[in-house]
Amino acid sequence: MNSDHSAHHEVRLRPLGQSDLRVSPLGLGCWQFSRASGIVGKYWSNLNDEDISAIVRTSLEGGMNWVDTAEIYGGGKSEQALADALGTLEREGNPHARPLIATKWWPMLRTARSITATSDERIRCLGGRRIDLYQIHQPFSLSTIASEMKAMAGLVKAGKIRYVGVSNYSAKQMREAHRQLQQYGLVLVSNQVKYNLLHRNIERNGIMEAAKELGISIIAYSPLQQGVLTGRFHQDPAQIAKLSRIRRMQSGLNPEGLERSRPLINELSSLAGKYGVTSGQIALNWLVHYHDETVVAIPGASKVRHAEENVGAMSFRLTRDELELLNEASWAALN
Repeated sequence: MNSDHSAHHEVRLRPLGQSDLRVSPLGLGCWQFSRASGIVGKYWSNLNDEDISAIVRTSLEGGMNWVDTAEIYGGGKSEQALADALGTLEREGNPHARPLIATKWWPMLRTARSITATSDERIRCLGGRRIDLYQIHQPFSLSTIASEMKAMAGLVKAGKIRYVGVSNYSAKQMREAHRQLQQYGLVLVSNQVKYNLLHRNIERNGIMEAAKELGISIIAYSPLQQGVLTGRFHQDPAQIAKLSRIRRMQSGLNPEGLERSRPLINELSSLAGKYGVTSGQIALNWLVHYHDETVVAIPGASKVRHAEENVGAMSFRLTRDELELLNEASWAALN
């Protein structure tokens, strides 16, 4: 099994929540396309049009059929960059030019009225494309979940979006959003949260349980724990010094953290050798198969090489025993 991206048709699609959207286990996270602007965009360096276009092309041709962006990623710049890249593919007649599109409304210091008021702006940034999954980016806003879900249901009815999701919602907030949407004959499709082999809070705080019970998909962001699960910081600790302080803190990249996770990193590395892939690809494969089809993930890419690795993670499947082995090594690293 090599790590080059396998032929497009091999990727098995799965339902996203209880919607009729069928998605590849991995989608492309577009936070890196923020053009280094805005609050969260500064996290990444500025990618040029050619880089973004090549990353989108490689991801979609390799078998991903959906992309995830957000209003807050550069204040629409990520959405625009994505739309430009898709426009290029469309003009070429590329058969993969029309992925499903997920984006997010930013709630901070706003009310539910702004969901409706800014929806045309989101669609404009996306080059007139319809939004397949519109998500509330996080739970803090000046409105109730009930009024936000009412606004979202209105957008579905108006044909501007197809389905409703949330992000960073607790189990209780998820259940409430789902309950509110049911009044309009809709369901909550997804909750996008941080989840990976070194960050499993959602299995302890009821989020995973609620997702399985209600048939809601978990969309995992930060699936490689900011690169820690690739093993590169364990192999070469000098690389840690190059990271921003905030990234070091968020990722547990201190000597104790590295030591605690080393046995897990070794397991990933040994399975990578067996499959002829990278440790990161093993970590992604675990993420989208351990809980059957409940979890899909959105790795980002700031280089074409990352995009190739991401799609390669869908070209094989770990056995149940291997999934369990990683599960145990993961909990050992966390406890």
